[in-house]
Amino acid sequence: MPLVSGIKLGPYEIQSPLGAGGMGEVYRANDERLDRDVAVTVLPACTLTDENFRKRFRKFAAAIFCSTNYRCG
Repeated sequence: MPLVSGIKLGPYEIQSPLGAGGMGEVYRANDERLDRDVAVTVLPACTLTDENFRKRFRKFAAAIFCSTNYRCG
């Protein structure tokens, strides 16, 4: 189910959808702790018990983080 603008997920306030794909739905959100825009991925419920999917997602997230953070290493 798509999220709507204004919904809060922890410290993140959803602003708008960015896209959807194999990893789930991606939304632009505001991180209220850091006062900056971030991308939030909402994973499909069917992936909760799929260890292989979780490993792939962690690897994907780490690659994205390292590509945008010069201190990654």
